[in-house]
Amino acid sequence: MTAYVISEVEVVDEELADRYRALAEASLSRFGGRYLVRGAGPEAVEGAWPAARRMVVVEFPDMRRAEEWYASAEYAEALGVAKTALRRRLLFVEGVGGGAPV
Repeated sequence: MTAYVISEVEVVDEELADRYRALAEASLSRFGGRYLVRGAGPEAVEGAWPAARRMVVVEFPDMRRAEEWYASAEYAEALGVAKTALRRRLLFVEGVGGGAPV
């Protein structure tokens, strides 16, 4: 079942954030990941969304691949850079199959 990595991001250091983006992007394809949303400022239709926060959504074939990517040597350097470059909330969530009701 498809899995998603969803990140709510605030950039703390733009130069380091650029480095993070390059490293993270390079690590995704080996694990079947692809960006669906990258750095977008969402429109809050209900509730509030801080103006400085951006949204990133990455799709993986399944949760196992998402978890392998996050724990991988390929992503490790990017993860280290993220700790200084970004403040973020990172979520892993499985998609639904067959049009399950909300």
